[in-house]
Amino acid sequence: MASKPLNGAQVIIECLKREGIDTVFGYPGGNVIPIFDAILDSDIKLVLSRHEQGATHAADGYARVTGKTGVVLVTSGPGATNTLTGIYTAYMDSIPLVILTGQTVTGSLGADAFQECDTSGMSFASVKHSYLVKNTNDLPRIIKEAFYIAHSGRQGPVLIDIPKDVSTAPCTAPFVDNATLPGYKIPGKAEQEYIEQAAATIKKSKKPLILAGHGAAISGAGRAVKELAEKLGAPVSSTLLGLGVFPASHELSLGMTGMHGTVAANKAIHECDLLISIGSRFDDRITAKLSEFAKQCEVVHIDIDPAEYGKVITPRHFLCGDAKIVLEQLLPLTEKLDSSEWLKTVFAWKKKYPLHYPKQGGLRVQHVVQTLHEVTNGKAIVIADVGQHQMWTAQFFKCDYPGQFLTSGGAGTMGFGLPAAIGVAFGNKTGFPVCAILGDGGFQMTLCELATAQVNKLPIKIFVMDNHFLGMVRQWQDIFYDKRYSGVLMENNPDFVKLAKAYGMEAFCVSRNADVKRTIEKAMEYNDGPVLIHCECEQEDNVFPMIPPGASIDDILTERPKAVLEKPTGGT
Repeated sequence: MASKPLNGAQVIIECLKREGIDTVFGYPGGNVIPIFDAILDSDIKLVLSRHEQGATHAADGYARVTGKTGVVLVTSGPGATNTLTGIYTAYMDSIPLVILTGQTVTGSLGADAFQECDTSGMSFASVKHSYLVKNTNDLPRIIKEAFYIAHSGRQGPVLIDIPKDVSTAPCTAPFVDNATLPGYKIPGKAEQEYIEQAAATIKKSKKPLILAGHGAAISGAGRAVKELAEKLGAPVSSTLLGLGVFPASHELSLGMTGMHGTVAANKAIHECDLLISIGSRFDDRITAKLSEFAKQCEVVHIDIDPAEYGKVITPRHFLCGDAKIVLEQLLPLTEKLDSSEWLKTVFAWKKKYPLHYPKQGGLRVQHVVQTLHEVTNGKAIVIADVGQHQMWTAQFFKCDYPGQFLTSGGAGTMGFGLPAAIGVAFGNKTGFPVCAILGDGGFQMTLCELATAQVNKLPIKIFVMDNHFLGMVRQWQDIFYDKRYSGVLMENNPDFVKLAKAYGMEAFCVSRNADVKRTIEKAMEYNDGPVLIHCECEQEDNVFPMIPPGASIDDILTERPKAVLEKPTGGT
């Protein structure tokens, strides 16, 4: 007697298991009840978030810390649309996600049925690919393709929209072991001819600089980047998402480059004769005034995405391939450069322009971050939300390990930090504590996920940097709009300690620099679930260095200008 075939929901769960998925983040609803029911008969852990955006950010954090594809499961209509911010966030930072959304039954598609929306169409601009499944027998193939697309090449999110009748109907198609996608090619090695040409250019350099981007982190190229830097005698700067690829404590490290990067890193880009960019997309936060960026040097651009060639700048050499593999091709053809005078120059810049902050006044975010680094000996996974605290964390938490600093880079999504930290806590195998650095603005966008952290007893250290302002916007209004503050004062913030305790969490408050170390040590000793540290910070502090939008690196500010600057005409 033939066994009863699995229905679509059961097939979906079996496909997830075959992909090695052990954790799914989601929120139920009518059109995904069959899939939620099928999870009960599996050993996959379902993490119930308190909002679909939170579920998507959590899957994003899980993917970043594990290197696996994060999985989201939500219902149709608003359940699906609530994931779009998280999908866009993952897309901008090349994070592999598979998002499973419920949909009305196929017979009602296009009839404005309850909670029907064109989810695949709405997501199209922020995914690598999207599917609307109309036949249950297509599920094994589509799911295999989705995971392959999400995790291969330049990684990113893939959405699968599943009508309810597709999840309940029997599936007679076999499971699929390999994705067959004609025309979809994954770069690995770069063309050897181009490697040799780039090596010849590199040998002529006397003032080399390496720029380590997020692509280097994703490919696991940290060791190769370090070997190249030491072999050439080249200093290394990092993008925001490239922090940790090259150890910050290394003598050759110049720190972060870009709008709020170090003076030394930015001056090095402005004066080098060779820039080797590894997995960086040259976004506007890095280039500043584009016509002035790297105009004096030869550029070797390594990237897995051929669409990056010439998108922002046209390099002398474009090496298309996986960063780690390309560096392994390049390294045997390189040799020590005559860069001793150049190194003296950049080391002098590091000494002359160190990162610093005022020691007088109230509690400083910089001091909290610096003390956290001291207490943990730099061995923590730090997830920053978006704003001033994000930049201060990037500046003052010196990352020596790949993957220990996570944030929303390309999208700049406020509200990312807490749910992403939850995903990190589920996937963390490093033994490092998980620390979320949040502003009072971004925290209040997704604070409902405190319940998710508490229910699951996740030992996350949640720092809420409370200055009662949307600080980065206030900083712009201070410098460019003569302190004409509009829409940035966070009035009537709650008592964050009482709020945390209402969720059943442990919580502390600190308002003096002198109490920071003791409070952090106390928080680190507490591991029976999450702990919140409410930091009552200096209200009108500014992040420096700062390159004003549209300005040249030559115009970098190291302190607040005495006169109001011309309003920027470009984006923030």
